[in-house]
Amino acid sequence: MTEDDKVAFKEFLRGVAFTIGLAAVAFLGIAIISRGNTPSVNESKVVGTYEECDIIQWHYDGLSEYKYFLYCPDNK
Repeated sequence: MTEDDKVAFKEFLRGVAFTIGLAAVAFLGIAIISRGNTPSVNESKVVGTYEECDIIQWHYDGLSEYKYFLYCPDNK
């Protein structure tokens, strides 16, 4: 390896390290921002019944999907 190759390799490694560091900071920032969005119980509603159980529809605004589950107060 010549001296020019060594200098170029060091510059390349610095660029890779900088890119990885920048991506890590971006991911950390996104994780901190999204951590505050917790779903609340108010985003659920009863949509029907099945064998004395309520069918609950749950929706979290951050997602475009609905979840359904049965709630049976007698089976606690």
